[in-house]
Amino acid sequence: MTDSPEGNVYDLVILGAGSGGYAAALRAAQLGLSIALIEADKVGGTCLHRGCIPTKALLHSAAVADEIQHSHAVGVNSSFEGIDMPTVNSYKDGVVGRLYKGLQGLIKAGKIDYVTGWGRLTGKDTVEVDGTTYRGRNIILATGSYARSLPGLEIGGRVITSEQALTLDYVPKSAIVLGGGVIGVEFASVWKSFGVDVTIIEALPNLVPNEDISLSKALERAYRKRKINFATGTRFSGVEQNDSGVVVSTEDGKTYEAELLLVAVGRGPATANLGYEEQGVPMERGFVLTNERLHTGVANIYAVGDIVPGLQLAHRGFQQGVFVAEEIAGLNPATIVESGIPRVTYCEPEVASVGLTEAQAKEAHGEDGVETVDFNLAGNGKSQILQTTGFVKLVRQKDGPIVGVHMIGSRAGELIGEGQLIVNWEAYPDDVASLIHAHPTQNEALGEAALALAGKPLHSHN
Repeated sequence: MTDSPEGNVYDLVILGAGSGGYAAALRAAQLGLSIALIEADKVGGTCLHRGCIPTKALLHSAAVADEIQHSHAVGVNSSFEGIDMPTVNSYKDGVVGRLYKGLQGLIKAGKIDYVTGWGRLTGKDTVEVDGTTYRGRNIILATGSYARSLPGLEIGGRVITSEQALTLDYVPKSAIVLGGGVIGVEFASVWKSFGVDVTIIEALPNLVPNEDISLSKALERAYRKRKINFATGTRFSGVEQNDSGVVVSTEDGKTYEAELLLVAVGRGPATANLGYEEQGVPMERGFVLTNERLHTGVANIYAVGDIVPGLQLAHRGFQQGVFVAEEIAGLNPATIVESGIPRVTYCEPEVASVGLTEAQAKEAHGEDGVETVDFNLAGNGKSQILQTTGFVKLVRQKDGPIVGVHMIGSRAGELIGEGQLIVNWEAYPDDVASLIHAHPTQNEALGEAALALAGKPLHSHN
């Protein structure tokens, strides 16, 4: 370990300062390593500047709009005057700005050398930035992801990705969302609350197709009720732009018209032209391949975050960054179990899950080796007060631990913390059933579901 770098030689050189890169830098600084953190854009990456944080700010504005429009039902008379996008954007930018400033302070306090510019891997232990070479005893590749499109579908004009959608200074009258995954359903939710006529087009059979099928079906029911249109099992074939909007055609011969087309077909790994292949880093479809300890198999080069195949989640990248910093420092941290990472889609209603879906559990433990229970939020006092519908579904290995927690309902994302403890600590239903959940909270629904799974339901469930 060195106290200070000599001639640009560091214990750790990190390429990319998004969630994975900056987490690795902060943890490595705590452990006394010398660090160069290289970033062409801003510390915080996609999540802070063009992803999780700004989208959730928009979703909060959308939730407030919904509260006002439905306030008469709880005896509060109010009138909804509409959406002022410049003010929404300044609120959103304020949230991002405060977090960005805080993060810059942490980097400075950690005595991390922050290098601004495009970095490129030029050797097994070197990264070059604008003609200057930084040598690392260890290197972490953390270059993140970009908004993907489909082959032949050009972004421009009225065809936008989430990045342009986050900076719109007006509310469109109508929009088509291509892709019914996390990003697509979140934007559809925001826009609907803002008064936009929205249609989602998804090639797979369900919305949020990576979730347990019961959550997908429940979200589809909720979206029908909210009058968010969607066509699942429908493949995009082309789009034409004109002065007033877009005309989208699908392979089944239908056309859809709207002011904008949001392309939300997922995110691709940002790894092109960064020198990875030349140094022998194993790649597949643009992703960097690693072992379970996030090592690439080449020299002391590791990779974290969205460039590593798996869930593209900021908190996954963050945890991986911490893991690699500890690995380099010789702490031998426990490997990260991918299925144990909590997943939240912040649409209305929220979708939250951790662990195995029912189908995955049956694959792992056999058709008869799995038990499930659903606890309907209709039986939960706080959910009745909030006027939300939904359920908590628990999946357990027969006579074994709970291996999956799946929820849908307003604020369900706030409950996933206990869900991930249940799954990752391999709790049995009886373990959770004996815990006391505060009343009245939505959190009780988890306790009730565990009671039901332990064979002693106190309230009705279905």
